[in-house]
Amino acid sequence: MEFNLRTDLAELQESIQQMKAEIGKIIVGQEEMLQLLIVALLADGHVLIEGVPGVAKTLTAKLLAKTIDTGFSRIQFTPDLMPSDVLGTSVYNFESNQFEFKSGPIFSNIILIDEINRAPAKTQAALFEVMEERQITIDGTRYPMSPPFMVLATQNPIEQEGTYRLPEAQLDRFLFKINVTYPSLEEEVLIINRFHGNGNLSDLAQVKPLLDITKVNRLRSQVGSLHMEEKLIRYIAEVVHQTRSHRDLFLGASPRASLAILNTSKALAAMNGRDFVIPEDVQQMMLPVLRHRIILNPEQEMQGKRADEVILGIMGEIEVPR
Repeated sequence: MEFNLRTDLAELQESIQQMKAEIGKIIVGQEEMLQLLIVALLADGHVLIEGVPGVAKTLTAKLLAKTIDTGFSRIQFTPDLMPSDVLGTSVYNFESNQFEFKSGPIFSNIILIDEINRAPAKTQAALFEVMEERQITIDGTRYPMSPPFMVLATQNPIEQEGTYRLPEAQLDRFLFKINVTYPSLEEEVLIINRFHGNGNLSDLAQVKPLLDITKVNRLRSQVGSLHMEEKLIRYIAEVVHQTRSHRDLFLGASPRASLAILNTSKALAAMNGRDFVIPEDVQQMMLPVLRHRIILNPEQEMQGKRADEVILGIMGEIEVPR
């Protein structure tokens, strides 16, 4: 099928392919995680990455940051981490006889938070304002974040000792929750061979910056201008609305989820070379956008039901517009 593009997406597609090629110098497989991370970058959202240790969650996030010529900060969350360790604090300057604000590691562009569920509720709450409003308020003074501002957080779903459940309000601020699985057998063989061929070293210096801040903002503007038909907008609203009254769910998704599906569907369409959204784009974004925003009833959890199953069931009950 041929169509005429109203928006020239050649630069965007070329940039995405270059990013994937750069990251592919180090990472084997994990195509879904990488694609969703790039979608989140284009849609200006934060990402929660969940998976067992050793599946390249942190490494992939670091490599994505390396492809962008901008600030990068890494924060290791621990049970004794305080809000001031993340945001910064006011320090008294004896020379000027005044308090001066010393910014914390959150003041960067791409923030990698390792093991986010290891910090207590007080520290988690410190992220609420900055993740939603791209600013922090300390002692009545507002400090805005410089765009782009993106939080990439990892967590381990298996280990429970010394961890804290993330508040629902914080989970809702993540655009995506990406579930990272083990590599296939052939991918693991390739990983071992590549590591062995490099002398048991992983040379991250191979990955070079490709995008600057201006280019990221330009590509985001392109994504925001993409066309979406009214019937697809209604389809998004119907799916999200259904989560709020579903028999298996204690908590449904918020309007923030609807906007997330809208924005990420546009980004995915642009990555696929289209300046308009199709139903398949919307459907592909449903699971990563909704899975962390809904809460199952206790009976369903006890039976081992998963959020993804409920979302797919809801999608199957609602007619897809064509």
